[in-house]
Amino acid sequence: MLRERWVLEATQSEDYILVMNTLTRLLAPAAAVLALAVPAMADPIPLSQISAYFNGWKTAEADFTQINGDGTVSTGTLFIKRPGRMRFEYDPPEEALVLASAGAVAVYDPKSNGGPNTYPLDRTPLSLILSNTVDLGRANMVTDHREEGPATVVRAQDPEHPDYGFIELVLTGDPVELRQWVVHDSGGSVTTVALGHMQTGVSLGDSMFRMVGAFDEDNGR
Repeated sequence: MLRERWVLEATQSEDYILVMNTLTRLLAPAAAVLALAVPAMADPIPLSQISAYFNGWKTAEADFTQINGDGTVSTGTLFIKRPGRMRFEYDPPEEALVLASAGAVAVYDPKSNGGPNTYPLDRTPLSLILSNTVDLGRANMVTDHREEGPATVVRAQDPEHPDYGFIELVLTGDPVELRQWVVHDSGGSVTTVALGHMQTGVSLGDSMFRMVGAFDEDNGR
């Protein structure tokens, strides 16, 4: 069920290395996502530089590959319009839609006769990168910051609500670019999203992120 794929049921513990190995084994195109060809860095990208990267753009678009907790793989296109808005358009056979807007996340299933499943945006760690200003230097926000091969991994949480879970951001440098995130929610669920090349500064209409009529043909692009 789509709700179960987005808000995944608790899985057995998965460490970061297992996620990386799964991506490499299952997704040949996603090898570029991990930027294995990029020369290894001596040190992780500084948090101030990563914050500046996020604050340097308000809109973005990228293809994505999502690894679900049950091992299934979904693909689609991601659109971001900060602050607070995100749109996941899933490819067939799912043809589903997930919207983050107006402080909520809504999961639309075209096969369902009911309305979308919704929950507060601020209860998901994704809200950390959708804020108007990203400041990874805030006290108690970053709990891990390390080099992982050619990439930098940042583990971040809401410092006021660490019980909401955390997000691991995977970035490469020269120039800095977000390549992947792994969301660990409060129930222990794990969702991995690997990104293709992210285009920033794209034109995205506000209507793309409206909750009402989300499946209308006029998507506002």
